[in-house]
Amino acid sequence: MDHALIGQAKDLPVFTPTPFLTLAPIVLPSPGRPVDLHLKVSAPTTGTRLPIILLSHGHGRSNGPLATFWASHGFVVIQPTHLSSKSLSLDPKTYPEAPLFWRSRVEDMKLIIDKLDFIENEFPGLRGRIDKSRIAVAGHSLGAHTAGMLLGAQLKDPIDGKVVSMVEPRIKTGILLAPAGSGESLHAAAKSNPAYSALWGPIFTEMRTPALMVVGDNDISAHFTERGADWHADPYFLSEGKKSLLSLSGGEHGLGGIAGWDAGETTDESVEMVEVVRRMTVAYLRSELYPEDKAWEEACQALGSLGAIGKVESK
Repeated sequence: MDHALIGQAKDLPVFTPTPFLTLAPIVLPSPGRPVDLHLKVSAPTTGTRLPIILLSHGHGRSNGPLATFWASHGFVVIQPTHLSSKSLSLDPKTYPEAPLFWRSRVEDMKLIIDKLDFIENEFPGLRGRIDKSRIAVAGHSLGAHTAGMLLGAQLKDPIDGKVVSMVEPRIKTGILLAPAGSGESLHAAAKSNPAYSALWGPIFTEMRTPALMVVGDNDISAHFTERGADWHADPYFLSEGKKSLLSLSGGEHGLGGIAGWDAGETTDESVEMVEVVRRMTVAYLRSELYPEDKAWEEACQALGSLGAIGKVESK
């Protein structure tokens, strides 16, 4: 059932949802990692050759409203618990890469792709139903940083200054939700804080895999930069290749509440905005993974007729 408060978002086209199941934890043995990698997997109860979304959480716990929606619309959604998760709260004094664990987060996603056979065998009824050639990645905030690196964004290692590339060619497209912008725009306090070192030197020019950036036009991150909300759109403007940018009117860093219904970290709670994100992202992924599918074109046309709720541009 659609939420009663989705407002104008009800006019964005979307196909009928189907039942899905969620299983957690699926535990991937991870030698050399402080703990084995725990996954939450959501998948439709019917259908074959199901596309995959790897969903990277922010510097917190979950992205429930997105995962459930995507799973009910035909995707197998895999959510890892990264080492930066609050549920683990690993001691930053013990791990040099803490608290963000930027490299480990990317390695988690690569491990998941390596172990897709294991994952589908652990999920009852999923064996043989996954299309391993259609993989997307998505992430919110710090998760967008992870997704961006898998799509080709590079990083100057804060320890030795070497440029790090961890692009994953098995991933065909992605979604960056409220991503961080250029390191050159960080203010002095952020540039001197080692906790933010992964944000000091992102290089977006090599992020060539098709991607959608989703930003809020009121996402002011004063703890990072003196620039306005446009800072979060840098990955769109500074990257190469086929890209789209969805800007949400009134959106702050929570994009209406995508981290979880009634989550305390949400400062801009809006069921309508969350529904816009859900419907537009599922349309984007459908069309990128299945080029003959016109879902994204139709969704953009519908959004354009709704006025000030948000806008899309592409290149």
